[in-house]
Amino acid sequence: MLLAVALFALMDAGLKWLAADYPPLQVATLRGAAALPLVFAWVLLGGRAATLLRVHWRLHLVRGALGIAMMVGFVYGLARMPMSTAYAIVFVAPLLITAMAVPFLGERVGPRRWTAIVLGLAGVLVVLRPTGEGMMTLAGLALLAAAACYAAAAITVRILAQRDSTEAMVFWFLVLLALGAGALAWPDWRPMRAQDLWAVAGVGITGALAQVALTHAFRLAEASRIAPLEYTGLVWVVLLDIGVWGVLPDTPTWIGAAIIIASGLYLLRRERVRSGAVP
Repeated sequence: MLLAVALFALMDAGLKWLAADYPPLQVATLRGAAALPLVFAWVLLGGRAATLLRVHWRLHLVRGALGIAMMVGFVYGLARMPMSTAYAIVFVAPLLITAMAVPFLGERVGPRRWTAIVLGLAGVLVVLRPTGEGMMTLAGLALLAAAACYAAAAITVRILAQRDSTEAMVFWFLVLLALGAGALAWPDWRPMRAQDLWAVAGVGITGALAQVALTHAFRLAEASRIAPLEYTGLVWVVLLDIGVWGVLPDTPTWIGAAIIIASGLYLLRRERVRSGAVP
């Protein structure tokens, strides 16, 4: 899980690099297309190719649309603010997943978990600072919308996981991302520069390896035990911000991130208590 989080951070750094010169839809297309061959090879090597066609297409199409919207919002925001700030905002996604599970999955959320969700959203406001001198910008709102789309897509994954294979979910997500975003990006497509091809390759390799590592992590351990390790991504993006872009998170970003992460960890603990994993 730690390896997967680190690889995803490197992939996002590649997306940020590309987003400086290419439209968000084009970057989203490159993200899906670059990883697709490697993921397909992973599926073939695992002998799971037959599962790719036994899927529920409607939910995959919904997830694909949400994935395109999520990637466009994420890339747009990532291009306009430090990675650490972008990560702090999208860390609200687990809280939104819990909130969305009530109307869409019929799950019960008690007052303690609702309190954690509200506190987590307050942490987002601390990061965005919606004041006259704050940074409530279109980029920040795009990242918040991306987190909401990610949460909604995660709800579809919970439903699909009961029916379709993990390999099918990963493969078709990348296919729909590449084709859907590519069709929308085509009118404004910019020719790729030779010096940027290494970044595209890096996005594909790190994205594919991260997905494989993530899949194995969830096979080896309970989700509630390893999910908190996702927050280690903040360490990696801070290092990338410093080493590549020469920026540091400001104080409100640290405070807001701490509130969001604390709320997310509390939600995970309450989930384990409800499932009986914690006495």
